[in-house]
Amino acid sequence: MSIATISSTRTAAERTAAVLTAGRTTAATAVPAAAPVAAAPAAPAGPRLRSVPEGTEARGFVLYVGLDEAKALADGSSLGQVVQALKDLAAQIAPASETYAAVALAPAGAGGRDIDVVRLALQEPAALARHRDAEETATGEFDRAHAGVVIDLSRKRLALDNSAVSLTFKEFELLQYLVLREGRTVDRAELIGALWNPEDEETAPNERTIDVHIRRLRAKLDRYEDIVRTVRGVGYRFDRHADVTIRYASAPSPDLF
Repeated sequence: MSIATISSTRTAAERTAAVLTAGRTTAATAVPAAAPVAAAPAAPAGPRLRSVPEGTEARGFVLYVGLDEAKALADGSSLGQVVQALKDLAAQIAPASETYAAVALAPAGAGGRDIDVVRLALQEPAALARHRDAEETATGEFDRAHAGVVIDLSRKRLALDNSAVSLTFKEFELLQYLVLREGRTVDRAELIGALWNPEDEETAPNERTIDVHIRRLRAKLDRYEDIVRTVRGVGYRFDRHADVTIRYASAPSPDLF
């Protein structure tokens, strides 16, 4: 199933109503310019956005819509018209806004709620996490591999021979920092500067403290301790082993620039 070039024939109000019905999306496409639509009534004040983390700012939002072509046609519309209606509405409410439409693909007959299929297909982080949890619950396994190491950066987890390994927050941070710089030797000063707050003098470590953390981490890696190598006189390096699987986060790690 795919979507042809999108055109707009319905009013903004009708198309906006169509988008609220449930269904499954099927393809990705660009949206061309459309004929002018009737002015939309003033929208009621929406809910206030939750506070964003300090040092960040909101730059936009994502709206996931579950709707397949068949249900859109049953309502006298099409996916293309719904997408165009939303783009037109955004332009009317906030002329300075920029829009981009991405329509999800899913195998024909895929089960599950349509909105969940869309969120998973478009790799929404929370949907991905729930999907992995559901798979692990269903199979009773941490990962398909029954032996070796699984480093899950997306959920901050480590498994050894299909069993979860308990790491402290700082131990996992050290492991992740080295994994994301695979093959490069990282000196102790860089680790201290990247993973500890320089203003917190009470907990700021020295180079010997780094060695202690690494020693504890390597002990928990058991027979795979050599994936975290000591480079004498310099620092540490992560060397991937054939039995090591790395699950990367869906978004770039904030400590990798």
